[in-house]
Amino acid sequence: MSDNPDIGAPPPVWTRLRFEARAAAADEPAMASYIDAAILTHDSVCQALAFHMGEKLAGPEMGAQQVRQIVANSYDRDHRLVEAAEADMQAVLERDPACRGLLQPFLFFKGFLALQTYRIANHLWKQGRETVAFQFQSRASEKFAVDIHPAATIGQGVMLDHATDITIGETAIVGDNCSLLHGVTLGGTGKEVGDRHPKIGRGVLLSVGAKVLGNIHIGDEAKVAAGSVVLKDVPAQCTVAGVPAKQVGGPCCEPARSMDQAIPDAAS
Repeated sequence: MSDNPDIGAPPPVWTRLRFEARAAAADEPAMASYIDAAILTHDSVCQALAFHMGEKLAGPEMGAQQVRQIVANSYDRDHRLVEAAEADMQAVLERDPACRGLLQPFLFFKGFLALQTYRIANHLWKQGRETVAFQFQSRASEKFAVDIHPAATIGQGVMLDHATDITIGETAIVGDNCSLLHGVTLGGTGKEVGDRHPKIGRGVLLSVGAKVLGNIHIGDEAKVAAGSVVLKDVPAQCTVAGVPAKQVGGPCCEPARSMDQAIPDAAS
């Protein structure tokens, strides 16, 4: 079977990633050694991710081998983590015009790497290993400038675009196929305890600097415009903008996939 992603049906993520890695290693000798170590010497995407995350997240508290073993064990215990990682990579490839293939998010895009770090931390949290889960959260915050509480719930096919300063609180929920740009906050109002963070539906686009605060619901395929502050529920397929955010323009459809941040014309 050919490894060439241009022949026949779209190849599995691992097949395409290896194809791109071999091409990149041949084109750039300075990176060839690391590309080989991070991808080409492994037999699966989960083994490669475990190695690469170990290199990225290692620190004085836990070395690369310790991190690698924790990640690998998590993937072995729950294969849904691998499925989510593959869906996240595909989401970046489909939505980010700066992405030239699967190799870029895997090796270089901190939004993807921060999201996979959260996924491991969330798995550890569910296993009752709260201390190490918080360590993964802390390293993601330090390395990627993304702060996601390990107890938050995030679906598959999610893109954190640029990712710097994204903050997601403990009781927040983010549905499948959402796109969050840099500076997004899913936070509390500062006075509540318990269930206090936003619930984001499927296919929602949260644009640059959007702040969604409190235990409110953002409907499926809604769009929150850049710089908006959302304090109330948002209906499905609706665009909101402003401080505080209000409904503007006409309906929107699949904004997270199109990444169209414009405000739709009400007449359309």
